[in-house]
Amino acid sequence: MADFTYEVKETFGTLIEGPNGWAKELKLISWAGRDPKYDIRDWSPDGTKMNKGLTFTKEEIVALRDLLNSIEL
Repeated sequence: MADFTYEVKETFGTLIEGPNGWAKELKLISWAGRDPKYDIRDWSPDGTKMNKGLTFTKEEIVALRDLLNSIEL
């Protein structure tokens, strides 16, 4: 796997934490020096390792928010 760089600009919160301490979190991350995107993925307890996740532009995260708000739970 190629090396990559990232910078966590903001951590919004944890969606869920597993028994192993890994947590699914919503963050704003700049990948490889690009404009930051909203990111949902699992992070290790010390924040140094991550699993695959999903990234969203501002427009996409707004659309996701609106879609989730329209769902009756």
